[in-house]
Amino acid sequence: MPAIRLQTEIPGPRSRELLQRRNAILPSGIGYAVPIFVASARGARVTDVDGNVFLDFAGGIGTLNVGHSHPDVVAAASAQLAQFTHTCFTVAPYEVYVTLAERLAALTPGGFAKKVMLASSGAEAVENTVKIARRATGRGGVVVFEHAFHGRTLFALGMTSKSKPYKNGFGPYAGDVHRLPYPYAYRRESPLDEASIRAEIENFFATHIAPDQVACVVMELVTGEGGFIVAPPPYVRILTEFCRAHGILFVADEIQTGFGRTGRMFASEHYGIEPDLMIVAKSIAGGLPLSGIVGRAEVMDASQPGGLGGTYVGNPVACAAALAVLDVFERDRLVERGAALGARMAAFLDRLAARHPNVGESRGLGAMRAIELVKDKVGKEPHKDLAAAVVKRAYEAGLMLLSAGTQGNVLRLLTPLVASDEELDEGLAVLEQALG
Repeated sequence: MPAIRLQTEIPGPRSRELLQRRNAILPSGIGYAVPIFVASARGARVTDVDGNVFLDFAGGIGTLNVGHSHPDVVAAASAQLAQFTHTCFTVAPYEVYVTLAERLAALTPGGFAKKVMLASSGAEAVENTVKIARRATGRGGVVVFEHAFHGRTLFALGMTSKSKPYKNGFGPYAGDVHRLPYPYAYRRESPLDEASIRAEIENFFATHIAPDQVACVVMELVTGEGGFIVAPPPYVRILTEFCRAHGILFVADEIQTGFGRTGRMFASEHYGIEPDLMIVAKSIAGGLPLSGIVGRAEVMDASQPGGLGGTYVGNPVACAAALAVLDVFERDRLVERGAALGARMAAFLDRLAARHPNVGESRGLGAMRAIELVKDKVGKEPHKDLAAAVVKRAYEAGLMLLSAGTQGNVLRLLTPLVASDEELDEGLAVLEQALG
């Protein structure tokens, strides 16, 4: 039986009514991708207020690897909610924060002593990571990449690359942020051999900022909002070796790549690297607001007492949900499931790219997959209008889908890892039909 069930046009009458109320009271700067209002959701399916059932390939922008309303996550959060909702960990601590920190330290790559700070959002974790790196190194410089997305708060926004809509008119930004070209193989003119990579990195630090002035390099191993560009392993190896040689902390932003999305628990495992600091968020707590920084103990301990914290950081309800998420991953082998889903998605999208004139590239790691749309395969001019049209046609046919990429011409798939093969195939068929 198909998962998608449409009873009205999209949006339906009740959603249209709510959209009118929304537009009357919310600022225009708050956007939306799908013009429906959600009534309930379970697994990979979302039901709107008009009774229409959609397949969700957006996953709350990658926050729902265990799916919507997983019963174990709901039960754990509900049990904690009945005990207490908040004390502020820096006022009166609680065990669930400590337990989660212990499990994250054991789970993340790195054969060294680690310590963990929890926060509420990805941007909050990014900004605290920079604070920690600066305090530990005594340096101010932060190196990030083109096509990066690290958040919308002021310093994180300065680290983010995409100007519209995220940065336009919100400057000036915090200083001492420097930007490397991302090793974007599909659109790169220079070669990606080791000699060229090494020369490019060394030239950057010779012309932009001296290595001894840099606290950290922050990298998404697969870009998120930037369009699911996968960093080539030789580039990552040479960059991390350079960082190590010059006392620069290497930070892996695993906000979107973490928790099974790439077919490993963390994308860093694909590269065999041990980041000095790792940022996690999104799918850590099954949709509840939570993030964290996991890092070398001596680096994390560099901050003075009271220098790190926040009112809501490591909320106990979100921590309880996160522990349930980790239990689900272990019991249901969701990392392996993510790899299997990813292989099925890759095979379909690769075939689509081979035969469709507007699909320039199919790419990704594990179940973090995307296709880049172009006007033709030779010129590779980005086809943003087609991407927007496909997203619209898809939701009108019952599939929630997101675009991405600095030029807005990439379609990204963030299917919950609990989706069945049948649900995946049904959604991919809608995507193909919407693409035309």
